[in-house]
Amino acid sequence: MNKIQMNVPLVEMDGDEMTRIIWQQIKDILLVPYIDLKTVYFDLGLKKRDETDDRITVEAAEATKKYGIAVKCATITPNAQRVEEYNLKQMWKSPNGTIRAILDGTVFRAPIIINNIKPFVKTWEKPITIARHAYGDIYKDVELKVDKKGTAELVFTGEDGQVIKEVIHNFAGPGILMGMHNLDSSIESFARACFNYALDQNQDLWFSTKDTISKKYDHTFKDIFQEIYDKEYQDKFTAKGIEYFYTLIDDAVARVIRSSGGFIWACKNYDGDVMSDMVATAFGSLAMMTSVLVSPEGHYEYEAAHGTVTRHYYQHLKGEETSTNPVATLFAWTGALRKRGELDQLDDLVQFANLLEKVTRDTIEQGIMTKDLAILAEGEKVIVNTRQFLEEINARLIQRIK
Repeated sequence: MNKIQMNVPLVEMDGDEMTRIIWQQIKDILLVPYIDLKTVYFDLGLKKRDETDDRITVEAAEATKKYGIAVKCATITPNAQRVEEYNLKQMWKSPNGTIRAILDGTVFRAPIIINNIKPFVKTWEKPITIARHAYGDIYKDVELKVDKKGTAELVFTGEDGQVIKEVIHNFAGPGILMGMHNLDSSIESFARACFNYALDQNQDLWFSTKDTISKKYDHTFKDIFQEIYDKEYQDKFTAKGIEYFYTLIDDAVARVIRSSGGFIWACKNYDGDVMSDMVATAFGSLAMMTSVLVSPEGHYEYEAAHGTVTRHYYQHLKGEETSTNPVATLFAWTGALRKRGELDQLDDLVQFANLLEKVTRDTIEQGIMTKDLAILAEGEKVIVNTRQFLEEINARLIQRIK
């Protein structure tokens, strides 16, 4: 067969550990045989980030702005143990955090629905998409640890010299403190991304914070969302027959658990980090969760929602057989390829991405799966290792293409 042609490359961000191994297997077995795969490659493995003083992460984000669509493998965010293990120059920041800050995007995470993997929450019949603000909050915080009595103050000095101060706490002894920030412009981008995504998906949009406690920080999020909705989106939502509403985050959690799903839940950065893990686990696993970062300019970065699967990587290094679930990583590739096809009007690329996802679902639903998937699935199962699972998908893909 003739390979599907691409006009514009994807930005490809390679990663770490077991997901790096799976990344290459997916390309070799399921993509390169069918697509004239064009990518602008960046190695975001921890060693290369250390070697380049993390400049390569910034370069990858800037390339995403240039080419419009990126696909990213899972990467390590080093802690003290990783610094020692990899002999790093310093404890580099999260690559995802760096990329999200540069693109100023919103992360949309949704479960991959498989008929024989049932949600732990029995009422959930349809997927729940988490829309996570990807700027500021605890991910760009400043922290202090104090060891004596004293007064902590929040100080803002304007360009005109005006100084505004608020006492945070009068410490009677050792303690800790933290400062966070956000930007009205970023919150506005977040709101519009959520409203546009809801219209595109034809789903209700929920938004939650804790404005009753955080009367300036969280309340600003609430006010900006409401103002933009009233001015720009209310008529569009009404015409579509969908709803936007705001509620406190504790009330949202209760509503979500009782719901049947089928909506978008918008959260601030940290809230979205936590709630996306909760939703993913309740639907099955983080390895069954798609993730796409959407910037206000319409740039897209697709990735799996999970980490680098360190335990399996150490087994792999010992020569032991691994049976890691590659589905979310595979769907990162199909998501990026589909969007590339949509933007470049390449119908055959869009159709291939859709077909590959369908064949992957069919393979699992017919009982062939990795050990990780078997833990989640119901019914009869044939457990295979990761490469065998990808090869089985490929065999079925060949039959469908014929």
